Amino acid sequence: MQQEESWSYTIHSHSGFSFASLTEAWHYRDLLWMFVKRDIVTNYKQTILGPLWFFIQPILTTAMFMLIFNRVAKLPTDQVPPVLFYLSGITAWNYFSECLVKTSTTFKDNAYIFGKVYFPRLILPLSLILSNLLKFAIQFGLFIAVLLFYIFCRGFQIHLQPYILLTPVLVFLMAGIALGSGMIITSLTTKYRDLSFLVQFSVQLLMYATPVIYPLSTVINSRYKILILANPLTPIVETFRVAFLGKGIFSWSALGYSFLVMTILLLAGFYIFNKTERSFTDTV
Repeated sequence: MQQEESWSYTIHSHSGFSFASLTEAWHYRDLLWMFVKRDIVTNYKQTILGPLWFFIQPILTTAMFMLIFNRVAKLPTDQVPPVLFYLSGITAWNYFSECLVKTSTTFKDNAYIFGKVYFPRLILPLSLILSNLLKFAIQFGLFIAVLLFYIFCRGFQIHLQPYILLTPVLVFLMAGIALGSGMIITSLTTKYRDLSFLVQFSVQLLMYATPVIYPLSTVINSRYKILILANPLTPIVETFRVAFLGKGIFSWSALGYSFLVMTILLLAGFYIFNKTERSFTDTV
């Protein structure tokens, strides 16, 4: 009679929804930190200015926004100095957009690794979310430095709101929305490559549906109000401005809506990821 074989580990995929990928990613956390370090080191390794690009990008973008939207288009900034207004929106938006764009192509970009060694695929988008936190921290520090300059040198008066304590929550919401959306897109991109060409363009369009270059108060009575308010990033950017600049519209219900959308996107992302994980190597 043939004896039953026993195995130390059994590797199998989860065809339905499961949190097993999160548990597995935790067991591979050392590899996760290696990918985070790789993302940080290699991103600007062969550039002349290196990490200075963390500062140059938001400064140039802010200058362009001031010229086009403030000087030419004459868009209001809620009585906030244009530099602070645009820089606050750019700081929050850059973290979300970077996370979404990079996670949406992570499986296609790292296809060469999949056939060589097994590891939880979820580690790759998670590493991008974490590594982008460093860039966000640097740009957030730049924003705080400019804010302090305007307070002490330009006499800009601000009354700090208790909503400033929600900053980690806002970062978590942006990361969750970007991760969930990115996992859905990257899973579909393995079969439908056209999506990868639409991501950058769609992110640029989404920015105009988010109060980054204009205050929410200017569109609250317009015919585009439903479109702007339906965007889950709108309450996040507005709360960020309310917390640090004392200007904007804050709503607990709107922030709860962002949390609900983030939860749905994450659940959908994990589900689609688990459904397509088995065929990643064959299709990328």
